Formats: sequence, structure tokens, C-alpha cells
Amino acid sequence: MEWQDEGVIIGLKRHGESAMIVEVMTRDHGRHMGLVQGGRSRRLQSVLQQGNGVQCLWRARLEDHLGHLQVEVIKPRAAMIINAPLALYGIHLISSHVRLLAERDPHPALYDTLNILLDHIEDRDIAPALMVRFELALLSELGFGLDLSSCAATGSTQNLIYVSPKSGRAVSAEAGAPWADRLLALPRFLRPNAVIMDVSEEDLTQGFTLTGFFLNRDVLVPRGLSGGEARAAFLAFLAQKARI
Repeated sequence: MEWQDEGVIIGLKRHGESAMIVEVMTRDHGRHMGLVQGGRSRRLQSVLQQGNGVQCLWRARLEDHLGHLQVEVIKPRAAMIINAPLALYGIHLISSHVRLLAERDPHPALYDTLNILLDHIEDRDIAPALMVRFELALLSELGFGLDLSSCAATGSTQNLIYVSPKSGRAVSAEAGAPWADRLLALPRFLRPNAVIMDVSEEDLTQGFTLTGFFLNRDVLVPRGLSGGEARAAFLAFLAQKARI
């Protein structure tokens, strides 16, 4: 068995005296692991870093084997991530999220979303909003996608400011008014035709509350996972920076 693909390194584990087991999220082969011989050598230290974009060559005698992996950097991000605290917290959260996907199950659309996020992961002005959108995309890939395109009650695409916690569908201000205290807020940057610019702290709080509700209820709790450490650390860092 053999395949080539592009990917992002999301995890590393020592194996024996000199090898590394490398976990990559690839575009067409999903989350995959492979053994890199000599992975702890000086030559490969700068290559085998979380967040780096790599070209992968995977080989194994049988499809279900761990296999051997060769990687070549095509997007070196490690230096930027190491020197940007927001990026460090972000890559840990991304890795935690990606591990919710079944191993070797391809998710090319999510992979593209992941790369957009990583290309801006150190930018405080845009990375948090992109993370919210990445969490929405992750929910969709896991089978729990939200429908924020029109009002669940009227079908209108105007004045959408709520999300129903029951259905995961958007609700307009008029239709949701009688049940406003029971609905989740829909931040401006997630509404139809919105762009990520001038996103307020309130918008971000609403966004992470929204995605966090569905991640906990539909993904983490049914699997018996807490899964909140990396996310809590990322949000705590954002809150700290917001107070400065």
C-alpha cells in the first residue's frame, strides 16, 4: 500500500531510540499516523513540528498497518507558532478538535478550512473568528451541522439573530422574540453574507458559546469526553488579552 498527499502535522510521539510516530491531517486520506525513521535526528527536528504543512509519502504492507511515513515541509509554520502564544494555544485546540474525527476518514473541505485558519493563527484580529468557523465546519463534518441560512420558523433570511438549541437552525428577531431567553445568540459574523472584519469581543463570546453548546451536547458528552482543556486554555488566553 502506498499513497502521497499533503497534510498538516498535528501530533508527535517518540518511538524507540530514534523514531517518531507522526500524526497528520491529510487532505484526501484524513487523520493518519505513520512511523518516521530517524525522526528525532537534528535534520528532521525543524520538519516534525505541529502546524507545519507537509508533503507526505505513506507506505505499508497492509492497509491497516501503522506504516512508514516520509514528510517534506511545504508550509513551514513552526517558528511562527512557537513565537506567538495565541498560535500555540490555537494549534493545541486544533489538534484536539481534529482527533474527534475517525482516523483515516477523509474530510477535504475541513482540511481546506483548517489551512485557512493556520495561515492566520497568530493574528489576534482574525484567528478567533476563524476558529469559530472551523468549529462550525467540524460540527458539520461530524454530522451535526447548523443551518444558519434562514429562519426556522418563517424561512426569512433577514434579521437572523438567534439559533435554536433544539434544531440548530437560525431564528429571526421577530420569530424568536417570545422565546429569546431560551435561544442562543447568532453573532453578526456568522450571519448570511457576513465577512470577518471588525468582530467584537461580544461577537466572539457569542460565537464560542454557540459552537461550544453543540460540541458538548452532540459530540463530547455522548462519547464520554470532557475534551475541554485545550479549548478552555485558548478561551482563557483570549479573555486575558481582551482585558489588557
